[in-house]
Amino acid sequence: MSVRELEILLVGGAGGLGSATADLLNQEGARVVISSRRHGTRADITNAADRKQLLDSVSNLYGLVVFAGDPARGPIDEAMPRSHAVNYEGPILLAREAAERMRARGTKGAIVLFGTMQAVVLFPGSTAYAGQKAALIHAGRILAKECRGPADIRVNVIAPGVIRAGMAEPSIASGKYDRYLAEGVISRYGKAIDVARAVRFLLEPDNYITGQVLCVDGGITL
Repeated sequence: MSVRELEILLVGGAGGLGSATADLLNQEGARVVISSRRHGTRADITNAADRKQLLDSVSNLYGLVVFAGDPARGPIDEAMPRSHAVNYEGPILLAREAAERMRARGTKGAIVLFGTMQAVVLFPGSTAYAGQKAALIHAGRILAKECRGPADIRVNVIAPGVIRAGMAEPSIASGKYDRYLAEGVISRYGKAIDVARAVRFLLEPDNYITGQVLCVDGGITL
């Protein structure tokens, strides 16, 4: 089945991954609403009032995709509170609030959250960021279990690897990930369209997948 005419909210959707996803969904006839702190419907999902206003702005929500995230750089004691709010608390509360609205309307919808490869395998120095994304994965799977069965609201998480878009671009430019190519771990860096196709797949109305983590990483986490 197609996503044509379905209303899909992309949060943090103005960046590289979000823009590629919006383009793909628009091409297939979805009704896409983009929200970020700077573009489209502006909202800070760490704020309860903004989350409510954002969900109120979507009349017939079928799909929610939460790209929002923060690399949590800097001293760990400063980065941790910010990371908790942006990488875990805001996204999971928005997902739960969206699921409750879908359930109330009887909408058999789909929610896609964004983790990271760093939450799937261990990367030194990633505690502030990866720890909160790992919590998001676990909480997302709990939500999937709560929404399975008659409600039929599917909740899944995408864990991107090294993608030439968004937060990974500065690290790619610095040479941080060159060794993965040199050692033959991956054949290339990922592209935004690789992620967009995964999102589209998980949003399809007849998809039979829920509570899973899909690594779009070319094999790095193997």
